Amino acid sequence: MVKNITLSADDFLLDRARKKARQENTSLNQLFRNWIKKYVNRDEIAAEYTSLMQNLEDVKAGQKFSRDEMNER
Repeated sequence: MVKNITLSADDFLLDRARKKARQENTSLNQLFRNWIKKYVNRDEIAAEYTSLMQNLEDVKAGQKFSRDEMNER
């Protein structure tokens, strides 16, 4: 179920936001829905990121490989 809410913002900012949304072929409503979804899920996203980083701890970025190492299968 979708509920309507009322927000307040400066007229100047609203005008600029509407123009920018129009340029991006979207609406302020859609932008707000996307933002609120990310906002409520940010703890979960942070936990997923932390888990990913832990899984990648053994990856050594910037390591140089020899030609033979690059061709190993």
